Amino acid sequence: MKIVVAITGASGVIYAIRLLEELKKAGIETHLVISEIAEEIISHETDYSVEYVNNLADYTYDEHDLTAKINSGSFYFDTAIIIPCSMKSLSSISNGYADNTISRVADVTLKERRRLIIVPRETPLRTVHLENMTRISREGGIILPAMPAFYHNPQSIDDQINFVIGKIFDILQINNNLFTKWKQ
Repeated sequence: MKIVVAITGASGVIYAIRLLEELKKAGIETHLVISEIAEEIISHETDYSVEYVNNLADYTYDEHDLTAKINSGSFYFDTAIIIPCSMKSLSSISNGYADNTISRVADVTLKERRRLIIVPRETPLRTVHLENMTRISREGGIILPAMPAFYHNPQSIDDQINFVIGKIFDILQINNNLFTKWKQ
């Protein structure tokens, strides 16, 4: 399995970091793009360095390299995950404005009918945000907001982060114990 992970300039970069850590543990090949704003947010929101995050991936790409192999439909990957996804990136993806590596890889994912998972991070949402999500969903994209649940009785922030990552793993059909599944 090959997965492209893109980190945009929204709060919640810890979700992307944890996703990359778990994908590495699972032995899954990852291709990473970090926006310039996301690099700043990594430094602001976490104790991790951008170098640490880059080292979690098998391959890394510059946000402005439209010639990167992940931007070609002839380069096969299974899934692209935009996590967290800013409303700017969401709008760009929704409107087909592929002006950087992140929006272009999402465009390629949708046009090639591959799995695209968008993890939006914004609250509250404007109508245009919802319309952009709806447009992407109609094209086959999966909208997975960073909305942790409480039925698994979380005891820490890590439990909440793992819930969101576990939901992504569920969509990828990767067995995981990142959170306790619903039991009746």
